[in-house]
Amino acid sequence: MRKLKNSELERLSPTEFKQANKTSLIVVLDNIRSLNNIGSVFRTSDAFLIEKIYLCGITAQPPHKDIHKTALGSTETVAWEYVEDTLVLIERLKDLKIKTVAIEQADNAVQLQNFKPVKGEKLAVIFGNEVKGVQQEVVSACDTCVEIPQFGTKHSLNISVSCGVVLWDLFAKLHF
Repeated sequence: MRKLKNSELERLSPTEFKQANKTSLIVVLDNIRSLNNIGSVFRTSDAFLIEKIYLCGITAQPPHKDIHKTALGSTETVAWEYVEDTLVLIERLKDLKIKTVAIEQADNAVQLQNFKPVKGEKLAVIFGNEVKGVQQEVVSACDTCVEIPQFGTKHSLNISVSCGVVLWDLFAKLHF
């Protein structure tokens, strides 16, 4: 085996990315405080051709050097919008017939491995604050709640890790 050079990876140019057919997934960040986490979500969203990211509440917005440090330019490729109130955004998405999915530990949550997205149905996945998670009023307003199963001693994953796990799982279910 030989590691590939970046020139051999056949990645899209920023222009090609913007013109490419996107995965029918939207990411909503509900009050994310870490700028590095925000940048990581942008980078992961770029990797899986995510349609759009909504930054809500206290979630910082590009341009910012600490977002850029982990986003590595993906704030220029992935479409994004700031909406102050996550709950208002959830209602707007539902009016557009977009299924809203809180990624949270909650009663009656569907385990990620059992969640079956419907091809052709657009999903908005909501990730919450590093300490408090997705706001309860937002969880209550969502169509469903999905939980990432965990088997160790800790009760949560970092938001950027959660985003990577969920987006890969949904991307694979929608494309393979």
